[in-house]
Amino acid sequence: MTPLLHYNMNTLKYKNLECLIIFVIIPISFVFNYSPWVKLAVGVLGFVYVIYVITAVEKLPFKIAKRIHWMPFVKSVCIKFIIIAAITTAFVWDANKDLLFNVLVNKPKLWVFIVFVYSVFSVYPQELLYRTFYFKRYPNLVENKVLYVVLNAFLFALAHLFFKNMLVLVLTFLGGIVFALTYQNTKSTLLVTIEHAIYGCWLFTVGMGDMLGFPS
Repeated sequence: MTPLLHYNMNTLKYKNLECLIIFVIIPISFVFNYSPWVKLAVGVLGFVYVIYVITAVEKLPFKIAKRIHWMPFVKSVCIKFIIIAAITTAFVWDANKDLLFNVLVNKPKLWVFIVFVYSVFSVYPQELLYRTFYFKRYPNLVENKVLYVVLNAFLFALAHLFFKNMLVLVLTFLGGIVFALTYQNTKSTLLVTIEHAIYGCWLFTVGMGDMLGFPS
């Protein structure tokens, strides 16, 4: 691709249109009933485009940073996990205690399968798009840093609109804020992916899978 085209792809007008299509139009379109194969094709082509922009336009390398501050990250995640675990356990117990750790206890093979597939094929692509791509591509989308994080969380929740589930939207919005702040502080796709996977897998483990659209 020529430098001129790279320049055109980096204009404010192009980026605004790109952001609108990727983070608003496509997610909203998935709410409507049309061929799942077309949706899959749109999703795959969109992700290929994102990978191209990250590597060829933004020149971000796909490698783990040599210096990762693990201890502050681990401490932060542990504190947040304890809070999340306590709240969600109480929630499931109150809503339907029969679901509490149901899949882990009664369908351990399914639990392992879901945890693996979700972490590798769902969490990592999401963080690559909503944190790595978003923060690198649109640093000046909103001048106010707080609103910038809130917008990221809103767009992240919008990506889950196809579930047509208010609880999913609320949780993904709150999760979006947490993950955006983690990425903002660490600049690490690896760390935010690990954090996302921990919380997401926990929700499935504790018994919220049915509520959030996981197979059970």
